[in-house]
Formats: sequence, structure tokens, C-alpha cells
Amino acid sequence: MDHRLRALLVVGGGMVTRVGSERVAPRWAIDNACRSGSLRRILPGVYLDAGRADEVALRHRAALAYIGGRGAFSHTTALALWGRCRPAPDAPMHMTVPASVRLRASSALVLHRVDGFEPAPPHVLRRQGRPVTRLERSIVDCWPLLPADERRAVVIEAVNGRVTTVARLGEALLAAPRLVDRAELRALLERLAIGCRSPLEIWGHERVFSGPGMPAFRRQKRLRVGGRVFDLDVYAERERVDFELDGAAWHGDRRQREIDLRRDALLATLGVLVVRFSHRRLVHEPAEVRREVLAILAARRLDRGGA
Repeated sequence: MDHRLRALLVVGGGMVTRVGSERVAPRWAIDNACRSGSLRRILPGVYLDAGRADEVALRHRAALAYIGGRGAFSHTTALALWGRCRPAPDAPMHMTVPASVRLRASSALVLHRVDGFEPAPPHVLRRQGRPVTRLERSIVDCWPLLPADERRAVVIEAVNGRVTTVARLGEALLAAPRLVDRAELRALLERLAIGCRSPLEIWGHERVFSGPGMPAFRRQKRLRVGGRVFDLDVYAERERVDFELDGAAWHGDRRQREIDLRRDALLATLGVLVVRFSHRRLVHEPAEVRREVLAILAARRLDRGGA
């Protein structure tokens, strides 16, 4: 490699542009370095040290140099910078730019041209020192790109972790009327809005705890007992029955079972009956579980009426 180009590469921390190179070295210096395998062209006019070309931070710097302040990381790239997903190492970077920006995409960079987008607040924030689309916009944009189970988990975990809200995600969804599988995301947000907080609770709501004969359950109803606060999964307020939906890992966790048994005993002091349904039964026997729920509620109404 030409010594002037090598010095420029060191100063650039492993990255060099053709424009910058031609200020100090002959035009052929970059071409020779690429042919010899010392440099790798990652984007038009932007080159990386071939030995470091897979470094995420360096690839991000290359994309920013190419964009020149006219865009921001978005979609899965932004979601990764928000700490909400891990794209595959060979996945392309995504950036959103105003519709008027005319730049070429490549196998390393997918460009999304959006009317009305501005690479500045409030459309763009900074994460890890890099411009990114807002979390809610990033989640919505990623919806068609992620596997079905993963994309639902991203939304649920973001809401449960209180890093965003159903309302803010709903606003971002309204701004994406042509989103692929938009109806599915809207339905998920509706489930979260009524208090469902896990895939199992959503399954239970859709196949067991709704429809003819079912009361208007309270999801994640908060009760205080003896200085402790409990959130009840599916609560029938009139009958004072708490239906708990135990995930697949519950049966293998003795410590959690003990905690839950003590919790159930405390709730019993308030006259709350706790009924637990396993993941297996909810998924494989929804009709039978539904019949049991209706029978339990009818019996409680009879008992409490008799009292």
C-alpha cells in the first residue's frame, strides 16, 4: 500500500474516502490497495481497512461519511443501537433519508427515502453517538423485517420495560399507513392497551378470556396485601377470581413456585381465589380451559350470592 494512503488510513481509524485520498496520494493508490486486498470498498467512495471491514462501529462510520449528514440510522440498525435487537453480522445497514436525497444504495447499505423526514430532532435522536430514528419509529419500521415471534417480542419487551408506551407506538404506526402486516401490529397494540403483557396472555385473551359469557376482565389489576403489591394477570372483579397464566418455564422453577404459593395465600386473605393455568393447557386445551373458567365464575357468583 502506498505509504501516504497508509498514513491517511491510520489517521482515519481504518477508514478512508477517495476524495480524501486523492488530496495526498495518486488516484491509483486506492485502486491498487483494493486489488491487493488491503482495502475494501464498502460504499461508493468509502473504503475500509480490509482486516477491520466487519467491525460494526467502523461500518457505521463509513455509512455516516457516505451520507454526509443527510440521514440517520433506522430500521434494524437503529433498533440495534437502541439495544433492542441483534442483526446478523452480515446484515446490511439501514438509513432513512429525505425523499429528495439521491444517493446509491449497495449490498452494505439500504436507503429508505421518506417524504417529510428530516435528519434532526424530533425525527432523529442520538444513541451511542450516532443519529438514529426515534425508538417508536424504529420498532414500527422493523415490523416487516423481523421474524414473527421476534417482532412481537420486541414490541412487548419495549412496553413492559417502560422505554415506550402503547400510545407512542400507535402514533408511529399512524405515520406508516403502507406498512406490511400493519393490521397485525395494530392488533398487538390493542392487546397491550387492555393490559396483556406476554404472548401467553395475548393467546389467553384471544382464545379463552373473551367472547360470549365472559365478563369484562381486568388485566394486570394491582392489589396491595400486607404491604406487598401484586399484579393479577386476568381478574374477575365481581367474582374476585384471579386467573394466573403460568409460562412454560414455571414448572421447572421451584423457587418461583414457592413465591407464587405464598402470594396466592396472601390474596386468599382478601377473599381472592387464585386459579392457575399452565402454558401447556392454555395452548393445547383452550376450549376446555374456557369451560372451566365459565364454571368457576358461575360457582363463585352462586357462593357469593348465597353469602
